[in-house]
Amino acid sequence: MKYDFTSIMDRHGKDAIAVDGLGTMPGFAPGAPKEGFDAIPMWVADMNFPTVPTIPEAIIERAKHPAYGYFNATDDYFNEIIAWHEKRNGVTGLTRECIGYENGVLGGVISALNVVCSKGDKVLLQSPTYIGFTMSLTNNGYDMVLSPMKKDENGVWRMDYEDMEEKLRTQNIHATVFCSPHNPCGRVWERWELEKAMALFEKYDVKVISDEIWSDIILDGNKHIPTQMVNEWARQNTVAVYAPSKTFNLAGLVGSYHIIYNKWLRDRVLKESSLPHYNDMNVLSMHALIGAYKPEGYEWADELCQTLTGNVDYACNYIREHFKGVEVSRPQGTYMLFVDCTQWCAEHGKTIEELEQACWDVGVAVQDGKMFHGPCHLRMNLALPLSRVQEAFDRLDKYVFNT
Repeated sequence: MKYDFTSIMDRHGKDAIAVDGLGTMPGFAPGAPKEGFDAIPMWVADMNFPTVPTIPEAIIERAKHPAYGYFNATDDYFNEIIAWHEKRNGVTGLTRECIGYENGVLGGVISALNVVCSKGDKVLLQSPTYIGFTMSLTNNGYDMVLSPMKKDENGVWRMDYEDMEEKLRTQNIHATVFCSPHNPCGRVWERWELEKAMALFEKYDVKVISDEIWSDIILDGNKHIPTQMVNEWARQNTVAVYAPSKTFNLAGLVGSYHIIYNKWLRDRVLKESSLPHYNDMNVLSMHALIGAYKPEGYEWADELCQTLTGNVDYACNYIREHFKGVEVSRPQGTYMLFVDCTQWCAEHGKTIEELEQACWDVGVAVQDGKMFHGPCHLRMNLALPLSRVQEAFDRLDKYVFNT
């Protein structure tokens, strides 16, 4: 490969809660390991790879100029976003007027909900559900209605359309937060699935807020279809939110954006986003995005997806071959595994809390799946060199699942 996805990067003391936050945030972060074990960060959803070199190059080049005053987003900023979506997902008809800045994807979700809902309204989500949705919707006074997904005969997570329709029909729901690809299950929705969901949302007059922050991280054999490309109704009734942060590990720089084609909806979301007077772009964040969406960024993202495909294959095969009673549905996108330990815990007389602690004790810093509405689950980040993934599973084999 052209880019480095094998070196073990030391992130200690470099503003990374993935390693420096262990043991400091009870109930959220994993505990620190016991003496004799180093920590392998497999919880918070950022990556342990150095990003594409064009990003620090762009930041450093801009930082060399010793003035950082007020600014407007440049033509390059909008043009690179438009080109990225056209080249990677076949998007046509996207103009700069449809693109709006958001400090974060969750902030964009809330701004959109504030436009299409009233406080206390019910909002439909699939479960398992991303903890960020749970926290932000609850914090802003919305009532989450969860539609549990089901695994089909091949172990693939699917939306339960009958359950969705029953809840839309009976609970006066007019907004949904739709996650594509899905976090934490890693589903990359097929066109027929999206079409069926959009038909339901159209039937019950439901506005769609589509979180597509993971849309660049698609594993081999799968293809992301933007929600707004499903049909004209979806295009006019969806607020889509994106960011380069998951793709290029830029969460600490802050900077996301929405795409809204419907002018009525767009004007009101822009107004809502403006109300706190905090939703402003950082000049270095802008240059980071421009650096990310250069030609090298396309190559880097492709190599990242190849690397993650290999890591996912290794992890899923290892679980199947070595961890009796542990189930995982192979993700099609993202770099997260959502691991079901229900049978293992029952057979070994352990709680999920005891299992998590055993993982943390030997430095395998996985995340509590209960926060994602998985009652006996672990959430596991595989965005790190394969050698570290192998070390983590070796420790789980020796000290946790087969002791």
